[in-house]
Amino acid sequence: MPAEGPASEPAASGNPGHTTNVTVRLLPVNYSLNLTSRVVQVAADLEAALNAPGNDLLPAALAIARVEYPALEAQPYIDRIEEMGVRAAGRLGELSVHSSEAITAFNEYLYEEEGFAGNRAQYEDPRNSFLNEVIDRRTGIPLTLAVIYLEVARRAGLTISGVNFPGHFLLRSVPGAIGQELIIDPFHGGALLSEFDCRQLLRNHLGDEAAFDSSLLAPATRHDIIVRMLVNLKRLYVRMRSFPQARFVSTLLLSADPSATSELRDRGLLAYHLEDFSSALKDLEEYLRLSPNEEQGDLEVGDDDSDDEEGEDSEQQPPRVLDHVKALRRRVAGFN
Repeated sequence: MPAEGPASEPAASGNPGHTTNVTVRLLPVNYSLNLTSRVVQVAADLEAALNAPGNDLLPAALAIARVEYPALEAQPYIDRIEEMGVRAAGRLGELSVHSSEAITAFNEYLYEEEGFAGNRAQYEDPRNSFLNEVIDRRTGIPLTLAVIYLEVARRAGLTISGVNFPGHFLLRSVPGAIGQELIIDPFHGGALLSEFDCRQLLRNHLGDEAAFDSSLLAPATRHDIIVRMLVNLKRLYVRMRSFPQARFVSTLLLSADPSATSELRDRGLLAYHLEDFSSALKDLEEYLRLSPNEEQGDLEVGDDDSDDEEGEDSEQQPPRVLDHVKALRRRVAGFN
């Protein structure tokens, strides 16, 4: 963190060649520009947000955005969502909040009036994963648009929950007057999906053999949603080979779910890629202790949508975690 206090720098005066010392006071900041130091701050804020009463997603989602935007102030964005909630409530008017008409009116407000839309042209743009950017740019991926939808709808009086659907995050409402749930696609303008639509969506993401089950439409908790945001972000960073940020997100995942031993493995492998061998050894040894039947593992650094090229390399299995640990022990021992 930059030190607070006076600093001096030369400033030009009216006489050529003459300088005058001008005292400049540096303002204190509540964040660190150093990525490693920032991990502790963001992890603590994320944990506090997840443990707070209620279902508010904004503090946790905006804490995640500080991975990329260290100076981000959450309150102005929370205030903007509050204002949207007030305006949305006004658009609903006398409509019953348990009616499909209320969902239609809310969709018209959020997508037509406020201009939110799925970013189909640049789906992989990292900005789609950060809530501050989604609010500023009015575009994102299904999950981040769902967070906006949930938070504005809740403030407008609607009862909406998230759905951790495979490959494409959805929303659901249970209108009491109709007696049936409505499945909402936040990426496509709040389109209402039938069960057939959900089955087709599942096949699009998992293949024709994917089995549909009603449990796939179960409500997601705040913890579920935030963990999915983090997992998406980590995969994006790994594909971009932004390993320091991916390691940062792995630490946040462990903060959100300390029992996620696979994140110990991934954080250790990321440390290995970053040549932080002592940290890699510590995480991977702990992973092996907790998961004695360890699997083969390495980071997926390519594009998830690309096919493996044929040839010898595609047939080679990644090294086992135990192999990494043995190599790291030799390397770290050589440093002592």
